Amino acid sequence: MKHTLHPLKFQPILKHRIWGGEKLKSQFNKQSDEAQLGESWEVSTVPGDISVVTNGALKGSNLQDLLEQYTSDFIGEKNYKRFGKEFPLLIKFIDAKQDLSIQLHPDDELAKKRHNSFGKTEMWYVMQADEDAKLIVGFNQKMDKETYLKHLEEKTLTEILNFDKVKEGDTYFIEAGRVHAIGAGVLLAEIQQTSDVTYRVYDWDRKDANGNERELHNDIAIDAFNFEMEDNFRVEYKTDKNTSNDMVSCPFFTTNYMELDAEIKKENTEDSFLIYMCVDGDVEVITDQTSDFISKGETILIPAAVKEFSLKTKSAKLLEVYV
Repeated sequence: MKHTLHPLKFQPILKHRIWGGEKLKSQFNKQSDEAQLGESWEVSTVPGDISVVTNGALKGSNLQDLLEQYTSDFIGEKNYKRFGKEFPLLIKFIDAKQDLSIQLHPDDELAKKRHNSFGKTEMWYVMQADEDAKLIVGFNQKMDKETYLKHLEEKTLTEILNFDKVKEGDTYFIEAGRVHAIGAGVLLAEIQQTSDVTYRVYDWDRKDANGNERELHNDIAIDAFNFEMEDNFRVEYKTDKNTSNDMVSCPFFTTNYMELDAEIKKENTEDSFLIYMCVDGDVEVITDQTSDFISKGETILIPAAVKEFSLKTKSAKLLEVYV
């Protein structure tokens, strides 16, 4: 029997990482026995890591099955024509206790050819940053392949990378082909294409518990670089109350910032699912049939067929995401 689609919460898929910490547990109440918890995958159809619904009539269903069953009612007609039964986004919270590796991602064309995958364009919203915490995004000078390879070989890569000190609310748009890394002490929300393809170019010479260094991918990474990119990765946005403020709009996703202190009625006119990531406070998501709460560090997905709903709160900050 087909249930009516309703706003969906999912069981977080928690990932142990060599660079992870405790903040996902201490600040977002993610339940895990693992130390070094690096990532909470909130909405995923990556094979082997498919999100399962935790609320309402569809509790226990997985995201991939729902997409196959409800098709355009789930993701919207234009998205269904474009992506078929592949869900286009992967939504995460990330806690870096140590620096992540310096890396980049291939674009759609290269990822399709090599990995039969989407490419990986992504964005970051900083939710908390320790004193002096930094992100690496792009280069600190005009760059070309020869200069880059010389620094890579001489282990002086960090001399040409751009380090930005960050605070809560700072937002970055990272297109495929741009070098980047999350620095130690940063807790952030990440919105990206559905892809688990990462090319690691430098990992600070660190070793795992068995004394092994992690694999680097420099032989294939070099083709993925786009050395012609402008330095337009820092995102400026308005913070007007009780409305959707434009942050990032690209072919792969649109993200708006919402700062709420009242109940607002929403109408979904986007022909897309909507995802709300709660980055501060808590909010009640109300339809004529259902009511669900999300608080800081939680996510809810509203299928395309759910056209009208309300967001009710005394104080919350949300990222609103759709394709």
